[in-house]
Amino acid sequence: MVRKFIVAAACVGLLVGCTQAVEKRANIVKPPEIDPCAKYVGNDTCMGCHEEISKERHNVHLRIASFEAPGAKAIGCEGCHGPGSLHVDGGGDKTKILRFGEEGLHEEEVAAVCTTCHSSKEHLNWAGSAHAENEVTCTTCHTVHKNDRKALLAKGQNELCGTCHQDVMAQTYFASHHPIKEGKMGCTDCHNPHGGNNFGKAMLKTDERVNDLCLKCHTRYQGPFVFEHDPVVEDCMICHDPHGTVANNLLRQQEPFLCLQCHEAHFHAARASNSKFAVTAPGDPSSTIGATEYGFQKSFMTKCTQCHPYVHGSDLPSQSVAGQGQALTR
Repeated sequence: MVRKFIVAAACVGLLVGCTQAVEKRANIVKPPEIDPCAKYVGNDTCMGCHEEISKERHNVHLRIASFEAPGAKAIGCEGCHGPGSLHVDGGGDKTKILRFGEEGLHEEEVAAVCTTCHSSKEHLNWAGSAHAENEVTCTTCHTVHKNDRKALLAKGQNELCGTCHQDVMAQTYFASHHPIKEGKMGCTDCHNPHGGNNFGKAMLKTDERVNDLCLKCHTRYQGPFVFEHDPVVEDCMICHDPHGTVANNLLRQQEPFLCLQCHEAHFHAARASNSKFAVTAPGDPSSTIGATEYGFQKSFMTKCTQCHPYVHGSDLPSQSVAGQGQALTR
């Protein structure tokens, strides 16, 4: 009975979530409209008053051809601002045209205008993205006019993302970090700000696992390996924080404390031991050729990777082999 209730609750939650996503997308894909009596007048009429905009060489919207915007009713100025006849006849009345900015369209309306053309490839999942859900819209990050930056960004990419994600940008100044502040990579190398394909809050540029994204650069850890490390197979971020850490190699904690979160039975600082392990001759388990002390306190204060350097996977076993003493992973 309890299991059936949990399944039913999960199904209801999924249905509600899907319904909200559909409603959200429906609001975005319907661009706002001006008075039905308004008609298109063409770019030349617009440029009669807005001469400074006609000189913008970096604005691709002024150079776009009609076949490049099959979903739009017009190109150029009116492709974004709507038909301008009433605006022109009213002596430049701003209420008779679609306006962008603080006194203009709402966030969802702005996105609806932009996604008329930008609705495929990396923009496909904008309606359900974390940015759209948090009232971030296209003009929050992009400035169309008087802008010569790539992709018409309002600021440099890392500076722009850091405006909201200040905690993440602070991590890039830790001792171990990806080379973001050095300019060798940017946020969009891992994230799709228009909506990730994995429908996660992180908006990652991957269709399936996080590991698939990490392994595009860190290919040497891909394997396959005879002996796999379970957390590595599941998710790289179990052990690593990609934005930056105090520990080395982007580890969430230093060794051996990170390893001990799962392998707690291996070492214990409060347990002193002078027990000895017999070292047997190869092929003769009954013989004893020596002994070695194993101190738990001593082992606790060493790095696990001194003996297990291939934590991402190995073709060598980490357990002992019968008749051959203790096997190493090196």
